[in-house]
Amino acid sequence: MKYIITGSLGNISLPVTQNLVKAGHEVVVISSNATKKAQIESLGAKAAIGSVQDLAFLESAFKGGDVAYLMIPSDFSVADYAAFQLEVADKYLEAIQSAGVTRIVLLSSIGAHLRKGAGPIDALGYLEEKLAQTPGLHVKILRPSYFFNNLYAQIGLIKNAGIAGSNFGGTEEKLVLVDTDDIAKVATEQLLAPFSEVQTITYISSDERHPSEIASVLGAAAGKEGTPWVTFADEDAFNGMLQAGLNESFAGLYRDMGQALQSGRMQEDYWKNRGEIKGTFKLEDFAKRFAGAYQG
Repeated sequence: MKYIITGSLGNISLPVTQNLVKAGHEVVVISSNATKKAQIESLGAKAAIGSVQDLAFLESAFKGGDVAYLMIPSDFSVADYAAFQLEVADKYLEAIQSAGVTRIVLLSSIGAHLRKGAGPIDALGYLEEKLAQTPGLHVKILRPSYFFNNLYAQIGLIKNAGIAGSNFGGTEEKLVLVDTDDIAKVATEQLLAPFSEVQTITYISSDERHPSEIASVLGAAAGKEGTPWVTFADEDAFNGMLQAGLNESFAGLYRDMGQALQSGRMQEDYWKNRGEIKGTFKLEDFAKRFAGAYQG
């Protein structure tokens, strides 16, 4: 089988690539970073270096592929990230149709069922919808939850203010968390399994904890016992992200995602359809990494 992997050698695409090569498959890794070429080839994969905004490049990279793993990369350098996401989604759609790839694994997200109102997840909902409308495809949708890695953003707050927080967490609802290694494991399983259905949706989570618990555990790991979780006003959260260096596009999108979490809309479909927790990585495991980053 020939697999086309987007996402360069990121936290999920790297182990997925390693797993597929180990299983004896041909793997092409798409990356915009030419310096990744040697590392990709050292894994036993082929490097396709170019921009995901370049349709001709994508058509060439996808050509001959049996299965494509799609993810929309984060790019903090773009002024309008939402527009960038939609452009990449449309280019993926055109490229897979042009190349004749019919088996797709999409890295989407919890909250994509909303289609609108979940910030950076809206474009993933858009891509889910467009793939569903494209005849002849077999699509496996992966919806991981809130990344543990997003919690590194709490380091500055804990250090400087002795609190953790965001514009969500003010209800009894737990935050659903996931580790990238757990996502990679499920993604590999889905990529290797037969594509027998037109569409499947799989939620991926590692832990479910209330934000107050998250603040307590991470605070203790950082040497600040009793760290509280504070739920901010939307405007305060937005301004805080601007002060932390995010541009207005990203800050606005993440503010909107926080609103969807606070209202309960973002995780509602997860609670209805989650099944068993697929990951094994827990908050206490992440706290060890967090402590290292905090001291670093």
